[in-house]
Amino acid sequence: MSQAQGNLQGLKTSQTEALKRLFRRRVPPAQVITPELARAMGEIAVEMGRQVAVLLDRRGEVRFVLVGDDRKVDIPDLAAWRVGHRRLRGLRMIHVHLQGEALTDDDLNDLSGLRLDLIGAFTVDTQGLPRNLYLAHVNPDPQGKNPAIVLNAEDPHHPQLRFDVFLEDLEATLSSAPGGRDVKDPRERAVLVSVTTGRRDEAEDSLEELAGLADSNDLVVVDRILQRPRTIHPRYLLGTGKLAELTLRAMQREADVIIFDQELAPKQLDSVASATELKVIDRTQLILDIFARRAHSVDGKVQVELAQLRYSLPRLGLRQVAMSRLTGGIGGRGPGETRLEVDQRRARDRIRRLEDQLESLSRGRMERRKRRVEGEVPIISVVGYTNVGKSTLLNALTGSDTLAENRLFATLDTATRRLRFPKEREVLITDTVGFIRRLPPELMRAFRATLDELADADLLMHVADISHPQLEQQIAAVQTILMELELNTKPLLLVLNKCDRVDAEERDALCRRFGGLAVSALDRATLLPLLAAMEHCLWGEEGGPWQQPSGGPEHELDPEGNSAVDPASSVGDHPEAV
Repeated sequence: MSQAQGNLQGLKTSQTEALKRLFRRRVPPAQVITPELARAMGEIAVEMGRQVAVLLDRRGEVRFVLVGDDRKVDIPDLAAWRVGHRRLRGLRMIHVHLQGEALTDDDLNDLSGLRLDLIGAFTVDTQGLPRNLYLAHVNPDPQGKNPAIVLNAEDPHHPQLRFDVFLEDLEATLSSAPGGRDVKDPRERAVLVSVTTGRRDEAEDSLEELAGLADSNDLVVVDRILQRPRTIHPRYLLGTGKLAELTLRAMQREADVIIFDQELAPKQLDSVASATELKVIDRTQLILDIFARRAHSVDGKVQVELAQLRYSLPRLGLRQVAMSRLTGGIGGRGPGETRLEVDQRRARDRIRRLEDQLESLSRGRMERRKRRVEGEVPIISVVGYTNVGKSTLLNALTGSDTLAENRLFATLDTATRRLRFPKEREVLITDTVGFIRRLPPELMRAFRATLDELADADLLMHVADISHPQLEQQIAAVQTILMELELNTKPLLLVLNKCDRVDAEERDALCRRFGGLAVSALDRATLLPLLAAMEHCLWGEEGGPWQQPSGGPEHELDPEGNSAVDPASSVGDHPEAV
């Protein structure tokens, strides 16, 4: 026979038996609760001086009997009662309030957080006889201000609500709410969350960038939640009320995954995932996943796997209870190695093997770098924030066709091309992975050997998006990373790309402010000053890098607008970097 759960200490045998008998009660589909069940619950609650609750399924069977104290009752883990897209849990909770109060905030949070079909509380007199029945259900409107709708109080002896009809209407409304899933679109749907004590405008900008990262990883962003609490909740990051709102909004929008803009501690990630019953990741894990999908070279794949393992190692213990089972039989280390210990040991072994492989690849890179230096061909490394047009600019300068997309981290594997100048001079120009604010430390560690190759460059060409509202912050982020790599003393040419998207007055003002050169990778005529600037930086041409050339034959465009470069002289892609 099923057993009651909760605060059972000190109960009499007769009270324990009375709680067991509640499991025998059945409620017809059209009723929320029968008068007989309500009276039995009220009498035992008054006798014990503790709240009593039942969780009923849609067939009217009592699945859980819970005992609390005189003011609240705790709900057990309902993970076995999984919920689907725009679906409720299939359980309703009815409990006794001994203080004569209506539904509390805790009740409404449980309703939305657990996605219950309905929550109800009824008051009782001194004999345990039911009085007023208070009911509430989730708000099916995704734009609704309140996550729950409280109904008018009813007489528990003669309730007016037809539960089966009500539930059918509620689920139909949930399924037809705006923003529903397109069955032809297989992509996962994501809710973005930012919890910060910082400035709102900075948080909104960072959340917008997170949306770009999600789009770059083929996710559909269906909602965004921003909270600026006075203090960060140690367990969930966001407050419990906001957590309940997040759970409801994720259900209303049929979300598959929740993405936090802040890095979550392992315990926080586990707590939020348990509360929402959805996949939960943070900004770092999203970026790692993008790199894992986009890296194609051997170096790139090794470095990404190494970064992922370093990130996931402290989180292995949060996966499932099955991780704690002992690995028995022949071959088990010691008296009994747990599954978790096996996974951690294998992860550490794999990390060591990848580090050795990366060291071997690094020696190969050093040999190639040595040959380049001995060849005395100047090297220009293109650096900059992600999605500022570095690859498009490289294609425009060299006539190549490297991948260039309007999305974050479209380029991960480095491409090197030969750029030929007049006077029989040429350079190697290398496109690198884009930088980003708060680049995951795991990636910085894994890619440091690759990024160190920037030290061999004779010139760093820092490309920035002049039309981006966060231009200053993006420039500062790149400068910070270059400083961390001890490259801030390298000759640097700031190129403000996408100048066709701003007017001339704003363009000139920004060029003066940042000391940059405005170009448009889509307009080859604007590249002539850039070629002159590159020559000046590399060979000290007279006239200064920012002046328009005099129009001599060395910088003339051909009839199709092409500059004096040799597209056929590409040296191919190099797998030194991601």
